[in-house]
Amino acid sequence: MEDPPSCWRGDPQPPGVPSSISPLMEYTTIMPRKKQKAIRRTTRGKGANYRPTKSGAGMTAKGVRAHRKANPGSKLKTAVTGKVKKGSKAAGRRKSYCARSAGQKAKSSAKTRNDPNSRINQARRRWKC
Repeated sequence: MEDPPSCWRGDPQPPGVPSSISPLMEYTTIMPRKKQKAIRRTTRGKGANYRPTKSGAGMTAKGVRAHRKANPGSKLKTAVTGKVKKGSKAAGRRKSYCARSAGQKAKSSAKTRNDPNSRINQARRRWKC
């Protein structure tokens, strides 16, 4: 059996590696996270990607498609607005969204919390929270 390379024997610094890099980092690849592409934040007209507040806030189906096209691998989905069976995936998504949005609502101002037409309250109403 051959001897392992010198850097594996506990040498303080592998050969050819700058002193600013630790021996453990030589074998680690650090990949920068891809920045997501923004889609147009329109709420009016034919190209609307988001719903106006009065119709429940949130993204439209077209907006979700645009986001998924701009960001391959995205798992974004539209709101769960219909009737769902207890214990189904859709019911789990709704329960999760309602819990998250309750936290958002709690952190917003009293004016926003108490306004039935605020975006967060309209979206929660649309999701049937």
